[in-house]
Amino acid sequence: MTQPVPMTEIWRGPFLESVHSGHAVICDDTGQIVRSWGDPHATVLPRSSSKMVQALPLITSGAAAKYGLTSEHLALACASHNGAAIHTDRVKAWLDHLGLSDDDFRCGPQLPNDPPARDALIIGDDSPCQMHNNCSGKHSGFLTLNQHMGGNAEYIEVDHPVQQACLAAFEETTGETSPGYGIDGCSAPNYASSLLGMARSMAWFASAADRSDRQSAAAEQLTTAMIKHPELVAGEGRACTELMRAMNGRVAIKTGAEAFFIAIIPEKRMGVALKIVDGTTRASECAIAAILVELGVLEADHPATRKFMNAPILNRRGIDTGMIKPAAGFI
Repeated sequence: MTQPVPMTEIWRGPFLESVHSGHAVICDDTGQIVRSWGDPHATVLPRSSSKMVQALPLITSGAAAKYGLTSEHLALACASHNGAAIHTDRVKAWLDHLGLSDDDFRCGPQLPNDPPARDALIIGDDSPCQMHNNCSGKHSGFLTLNQHMGGNAEYIEVDHPVQQACLAAFEETTGETSPGYGIDGCSAPNYASSLLGMARSMAWFASAADRSDRQSAAAEQLTTAMIKHPELVAGEGRACTELMRAMNGRVAIKTGAEAFFIAIIPEKRMGVALKIVDGTTRASECAIAAILVELGVLEADHPATRKFMNAPILNRRGIDTGMIKPAAGFI
């Protein structure tokens, strides 16, 4: 099957109002498909779901050790954060430690998704800075690696040593030669692969503890950091943060723009990659939750799960008008 399959349904009362279709792959530590939906060979841009891959050179180069980076730094390097104080304060301290400033970023400013941080800017008639960008943790990692390498200031250019190191890590872990790249929302290159390639990469992360090479040790560090600090990977109310908490350290998950999602499941040595083709994030959140429930690592009736799967849809008066749930026959 090469066509996307229905994964998430939106119901309004007794009527099926919308259906979101996609592709998904579960891969094991040998690189083989355990289960798939739609086309596992579909070419995809994983967007922010590949941040842990982009963070590998930060560790393997020796930069993380040289600059004394902790698990909090590594979690932020993998994050698409809300721009809350717990994120921006840490990013600022990281920049200070490097002797750099907001002007050294190349990710661009972004209004925070965190309500208190956003409201503080509005009340103060202030503008967001680049530290508020949801990718500022990743870019702090880029800047750290760049300083270690002695590269020029334009670290986001595709031919820059920082981005070439990211490409090498991406191709090694996916087991594929990338067919190209798109420019991400934060201006860095985002390399394409097959959906299977991303699932294979995540299974490689999941099985990192079984290997003794430097790259695998880095993967284990990054996975552990994400699981240890779910609040830094996304933020309060976000699916990544809430579902990782609900799984009590068993799984690392990460969203990407345009309804991409990955999961790293160390206890099963499995990786998951998922893409909803119409780019609707609430559909990818529901679908990844359904897969994690099916794999037995997430409780279906956990309060966090019920926010994203089999979740009531409330109108502006708080009236229950429908439900978002896995499509019939998906799981």
